[in-house]
Amino acid sequence: MGIAELGAEPGERATLVQFSSAFCQPCRATRRILDEVAAMVGGVRHIEIDAEKNLDLVRALGIVKTPTVLVLDAAGRIVRRAAGMPRKADVIAALGAAV
Repeated sequence: MGIAELGAEPGERATLVQFSSAFCQPCRATRRILDEVAAMVGGVRHIEIDAEKNLDLVRALGIVKTPTVLVLDAAGRIVRRAAGMPRKADVIAALGAAV
């Protein structure tokens, strides 16, 4: 995955990339959790990608359900990946591998 596919500027230290779909209830809760974590940790950005509108990217990354969250380090490498709604503590712990 390249930075261009994100459709937004990545975080300075890490990026939380969320793949969502329109009618996904857990996606809304995941959005709130990731926004909160990004606000708490300097240099971290949350980017949400509509899975239905980005099927090529979804296929390339092997995304099979929403929400799926990828944690990218400053260089854009995937350091953690999780499907389903994460717990805030797990997101913070995953960021430790990226920053």
